[in-house]
Amino acid sequence: MACSNKYENPNKNIELSDFEPLGSSAFTLKAKRIQHFLRQTAFADADSTATDMRVKSYYLNGGTCIWINRQGVNDQADTLLSYLKTVDQLGFSKKKFRVYEIEEGLKRFRTLDFDKQSNSINKVAAQLEYNLTKAYLRYTTGQKFGFVNPYRLFNRMDVRDSDSVSVSYATLFDVPMQRVGKDFYRSALDKIEHDSVGVFLHEIQPKSELYSQLQSLLAITRDKNERRTILCNMDRCRWRYKDTPDLHEKYVLVNIPSFHLRMVNRDDVREMKIGCGSKDTKTPLLTSRIIRMDVNPQWIVPRSIIKKSIVNHCGDRHYFDSHHFFVRHRKTGKKIPFDQITREMLLSKDYLVIQTGGLGNSLGRIIFRFPNGFSVFLHDTNQQNIFSQTDRDVSHGCVRVERPFDLAVFLLKDKEASIIRKLHYSMTAKIGEEGVNSSEEEHKNMEKTRPDTLKKSLILRSLSVEPQVPIYLTYFTIYPDGKGKLQHFADVYGFDKVIFKSLRNYGAE
Repeated sequence: MACSNKYENPNKNIELSDFEPLGSSAFTLKAKRIQHFLRQTAFADADSTATDMRVKSYYLNGGTCIWINRQGVNDQADTLLSYLKTVDQLGFSKKKFRVYEIEEGLKRFRTLDFDKQSNSINKVAAQLEYNLTKAYLRYTTGQKFGFVNPYRLFNRMDVRDSDSVSVSYATLFDVPMQRVGKDFYRSALDKIEHDSVGVFLHEIQPKSELYSQLQSLLAITRDKNERRTILCNMDRCRWRYKDTPDLHEKYVLVNIPSFHLRMVNRDDVREMKIGCGSKDTKTPLLTSRIIRMDVNPQWIVPRSIIKKSIVNHCGDRHYFDSHHFFVRHRKTGKKIPFDQITREMLLSKDYLVIQTGGLGNSLGRIIFRFPNGFSVFLHDTNQQNIFSQTDRDVSHGCVRVERPFDLAVFLLKDKEASIIRKLHYSMTAKIGEEGVNSSEEEHKNMEKTRPDTLKKSLILRSLSVEPQVPIYLTYFTIYPDGKGKLQHFADVYGFDKVIFKSLRNYGAE
């Protein structure tokens, strides 16, 4: 009798003879037959994500059973199934995670629903084994690292150069992050053997607050297009970056779709407008640290701009003078007299076309430098009218900032009044290649209070940022504002479309 409920035990009169039917070949598991059906199942699998290929390779190369043993099915299959039943809450299809096949296979094993053919149980075992492993690795790699690989997606979007032999692409994503590899697959499978699947499935869940907000929003959203946007941003939250803003008290974050820059120092959050790369010259996504501010920088004109806009003005002194361009030899640094400049020089890698720092420079009055492989920076601009535009994808890749002086002061550790005054003066005085060209009213006022100070002593050329301030060039089409309220932005570069196309491998709609 049951201890408290006093239900009759239906099995109390079982005898050995009752188990005789189990001796039938219909209930006999045969390792070789299971391996045979595993290979058949793997060959028939048409899915081709990196994880799917890993599963197929495992079983096609004689991998042993993980979920099936002599006693039947490992109990951890039920733990996995409980998580798989919730994939629709993540916006995915249960069918793509073979939930129904797994449920059916477990039911047949537990009710011994096999026909009298000796291969029936082995075929069901093979299919259940394969489906469990496939669904398990699909789910764990997706929740741990993201269901799409941003390196593979974004760095194969824009063709940089091509010929009949090869194609090269522009790099648009270069953020250090954890990525799935052999060690993860091996570790994930070990969890099954060591009876720790439940703990593992709990540990891999995304932990960010934004992810939780997006999942809650998905649960109440019925609009098809908005759901797709939510799913793309949820996957961004799964990507395991090695450095994230929440690790720092002070940082700068640029979210390209919002066309805004955010300066954060603990609870002090300020924003300003930005201009970013155009659709043809996209601003890359990256993480770095601002190390230096250069005031009145010279601009070394990119070769693409020289070919497109400058070379046809060779010999036009008015054009060169009005744009403050001059030419230097790259190795010697020698400035080339205007009447000696040729088209060949302009197109040669041995020469640089440079724009003088100061008024009228395309970089504006200050540039904020951080290490990266793209020659991309934050900087001022001499075209302030862009900040009145709604769409501000206007640059060749760099980020133009609306209030560069405010950003410069934010980056300073010690807000010394004398440094701030010099910085302001240096960004407003008429500066040429050799220094101050003419005085301004502010300079006159400063000389009255400090008559011993010469003009050039007021000019700052460069300031180190110490300690260095983390900077994040990101891309979220749904992101919280400074008060934590979610805001929606247009998919400026079409990254959402690329992400969602890959998410369809998992039944996203």
